[in-house]
Amino acid sequence: MTEQSHAPLAGITVLEVGVFMAAPFAGMQLADLGARVIKIENPDGGEPTRLSGPFIDGQSSPFMRLNRNKESLALNLKSDSGKAAFKQLAARADVVIENFRPGAMRRLGLGYEDLRADNPSLIYASGSGWGQTGPMATLPGLDIMAQARSGLMSITGFPDMPPAKVGVPICDLTTALYLSLAVTAAIHERGTSGEGQYIDVSLFESGVSYAVWEAGAYFAEGTVGGPNGSAHQNQAPYQAVKSKDGYVTIGANTPRNWESFCRALDLTELPDDERFATGPDRLRNRQQLADIIEQRTETLTTSEVVDLLTETGVPCAPISGYGEVFTDDTLEAREFFWDGDHATVGAVRQIGSPMRFSRTPAVRRAAGPMLGADNRTILGELGYEGEELDELCNTVKG
Repeated sequence: MTEQSHAPLAGITVLEVGVFMAAPFAGMQLADLGARVIKIENPDGGEPTRLSGPFIDGQSSPFMRLNRNKESLALNLKSDSGKAAFKQLAARADVVIENFRPGAMRRLGLGYEDLRADNPSLIYASGSGWGQTGPMATLPGLDIMAQARSGLMSITGFPDMPPAKVGVPICDLTTALYLSLAVTAAIHERGTSGEGQYIDVSLFESGVSYAVWEAGAYFAEGTVGGPNGSAHQNQAPYQAVKSKDGYVTIGANTPRNWESFCRALDLTELPDDERFATGPDRLRNRQQLADIIEQRTETLTTSEVVDLLTETGVPCAPISGYGEVFTDDTLEAREFFWDGDHATVGAVRQIGSPMRFSRTPAVRRAAGPMLGADNRTILGELGYEGEELDELCNTVKG
């Protein structure tokens, strides 16, 4: 296992007051980078993801992966004793990260202004559906609502089909990545100014930030696109096509790749076809081009198409199910997956961090903790002892 003391964010302490996805996934990124992440949970059952199945020996499988490398501190933040303990922790911490509805932490007396009075260097990061300000700030906002309003669902799926969302909670996850990026940037800036700051990231704006091609079309020409299935917005051929036994993705989107693609699949008549002479021509006649390509690829298996294109350097890939992904030879060879220890379950398989450092690797330590597993250690560090410590520890249910 990678030692936390040798990781990039070693020495940084983060308090995570998160539920479900955005703040916990952001906290996971920071924990992977070596920060000490203390997950603050409700003593009565803990963070809601603990109730999400499937379960292994009574423990939530998603929770143990989403909350790896963290410590669990069960505190009732609505009680005077819980608030007092949290404020003591925040006075010593580098970062607070939360994703409650805007104003919730402030109403508890635990907002940014409340905490910075005792710790001016504190970095306080909030994730929310629609942002901390604006006309929708107080409305509930989940990933699917952000995908809907951000435009993502308007371009996902196939024409003349019902709206579809991206298969993973992309706005939640992107918000988390922006939160963790903003936190690391604020830590760096604090090294110069000595001051902390407040960070506001929303699911809505995170979703809109993906619209690179769409913004290019709209702000240049006023055009608005729609769903194209697997096809690219403005390049062709760049999509999934049928094979004899499934589908295969192709990316012949440069002049060199286009020529190599036609040669590899014995479609040598296409470069001379005026419908497909240039990139804009191929885009304009994309469906006709796809039909011709599929007449050829449907005579070949997916592996045969991949082999032919790979030999000539044309980007391509089969479409893998997660059963194949989680046993992929390349990922196994790069040791992407690893096992984190859990107090009752034992070894829990983890998805690795995509960030690979030559000197300070990401932390690989433990699976998500049991509820309140670190109460005595953390509160003891604050000076709690005796009956006062017992009172804060004995409220844990779950």
